[in-house]
Order: sequence, then structure tokens, then C-alpha cells
Amino acid sequence: VWLSGLFNPMAYLTGVTQVTSRATGEPLDKMTQQTFVTTYKDPSAIPANAQFPENGAYIHGLFIEGARWPSLDEIEEVENIGGAPVGGT
Repeated sequence: VWLSGLFNPMAYLTGVTQVTSRATGEPLDKMTQQTFVTTYKDPSAIPANAQFPENGAYIHGLFIEGARWPSLDEIEEVENIGGAPVGGT
């Protein structure tokens, strides 16, 4: 599902939670959502023999503002970024 293209993406995530609650018999107020990030850059790159979540969905089209996600060849690189001092009264 292209989550960024939905008019109300929170409604889709709520719907997935409700369907999972009904399917498993668990109370809706005890349900949680987990996010796992894959290295697939395009939905067509998912191999045919990929294991899909038992309860849940793959989504794509998310954006990170003011940052970027490292690619596989950059994961081993360590980059130390100094923080700015916090001021206040």
C-alpha cells in the first residue's frame, strides 16, 4: 500500500489493527503496532518467495523530512555528529 498517497493514512493503520484484532480474538485496546524497515527501494523489488507478515501489511512511500535513510553500502560507516548546546532560561 502506498501509505503517503492515502487521504487519511491513520485510518488505514487503524483498519489494519481492527482486522488483526478480529482475526486473532485479541481485545482492540491491547493491540500494538510495530514497524520493521526493509531494504527494498521499490515494491517490485520484493522477491516472489519473500515471507510476508502473518498479520499486517507492507507499505511504501514514506518520507523522512530533514534526514535521509542510509543505503546498504553506507551502513558500516560511522559518522559522529556533534550536538548543539541547549539554552534556556
